[in-house]
Amino acid sequence: MELDYRTAFELAPVGLVISRQRIIVDCNRALAEMFRTSRELLVGQSFQVLYPTAAEFERTGERIAPILNASGRYADDRIMKRSDGELFWCHVTGRAMQREAPHAAGIWSFEDLSSRRPVKAELTGREREVAALLIEGRTSKQIGKALDISHRTVDIYRARLMRKFNAATTAELVQRLLAA
Repeated sequence: MELDYRTAFELAPVGLVISRQRIIVDCNRALAEMFRTSRELLVGQSFQVLYPTAAEFERTGERIAPILNASGRYADDRIMKRSDGELFWCHVTGRAMQREAPHAAGIWSFEDLSSRRPVKAELTGREREVAALLIEGRTSKQIGKALDISHRTVDIYRARLMRKFNAATTAELVQRLLAA
């Protein structure tokens, strides 16, 4: 079998997407399987179909644009949504083809983390965002800056998460968020 770029793209062990203006131009089989849909149904769609809510899609786009603009790359762990509605943790890494226009064109990889980090509680969109940044080890001030909310508001969301996960400390909360 001759190996070419298209075959490598199709057979990659992670989900891959080529995008323009946050629209899926192409994706591989692994991505379609991860999101429990077909390539044909994904191509031409906005990335919004992969997010739990439209608001999370918008906030994520706003949050990552300056980082892509500065470095050309971005990565995080976030909760995404399969076509059947199931939520799951996903590691997303992307590269902007043009730093000065971060959403103009890009290549993205998606790795399903659900086997080692299941979603265990019903969380709001903002709670999911705060949880993802807590896992990265960010402080309330850093999370507040990233999400454009006050650090006190972050503390309220952290307290809600601690109640939902029955955690006494932030370290215990992060451990429970990461636990399989």
